[in-house]
Amino acid sequence: MVNEFGELPIDADLIESQDDNVIAIAGGCVCCSYGNDLVMAMIDLAQMEPRPQRVLLEASGVALPGAIASSIGLLQPYRLDGVIVLADAETVQARAEDQYMGDTIVRQLEDADLIILNKSDLVSQSALSLTCEWLADRFPNTRSLATSHASLPRDVALGPMQLEAHPPRREPAHHDTEFETLSFDVDGRVDPYVLADALANKALGVVRAKGFVRSSGGEVFEIQVVGSRSSAVPASAAKTTRIVCIGLRSRLNRSRVDQALAGAGALSRTP
Repeated sequence: MVNEFGELPIDADLIESQDDNVIAIAGGCVCCSYGNDLVMAMIDLAQMEPRPQRVLLEASGVALPGAIASSIGLLQPYRLDGVIVLADAETVQARAEDQYMGDTIVRQLEDADLIILNKSDLVSQSALSLTCEWLADRFPNTRSLATSHASLPRDVALGPMQLEAHPPRREPAHHDTEFETLSFDVDGRVDPYVLADALANKALGVVRAKGFVRSSGGEVFEIQVVGSRSSAVPASAAKTTRIVCIGLRSRLNRSRVDQALAGAGALSRTP
């Protein structure tokens, strides 16, 4: 889905590959037109065969993610996974304090579950540290990651894919080994809501988590974590009870993740 804000459809021409039709949302910012184009586009997607498993909606730079998230929450069969905001490491603080655009920038950052601090290669390490500290202080409920050229593992953006296709393991989740994956087979029955909340705790260093667990009543629940956002919902079918957690190698805390599993009543098995 391509959100064109200007008069000329530049973004559609920048898409490197297309396996199917591109749904263009024209006529301005997606958060201003969500009552029309966006809703119809999402309805069209839901009727496709085969139906997409994931929809990644990239809004324009002036959009308010909270407004978009609210509209998505009203559409069936969609469920909001999380809000990722891309910010410029070099200018984000100055722009947030700008008298003209500051309110928009702050609202965007407040709506984020995960802030990707891009262009980190253009600033010094000390400046980057100060910006990270400012984000943590100003937006304490939001997780942030520094990167360059908007480089981000697919699983961080979309969540772990094909969860049941791989054995439990601990491995790098990105070619440069900045990110790490922890995988667990979960034995026994747990409180899925307690576990989802626990995995969203910033102290664990988890930026993304997905899995299936069995509740005390025997139901299988799907758990999703994106930054500080977490959810636990009944799964549509029986699944292998397994949890996959992704985080920065320097921050992902295996012992705390184990404690979170134990606190929810789970016993985990790893190689």
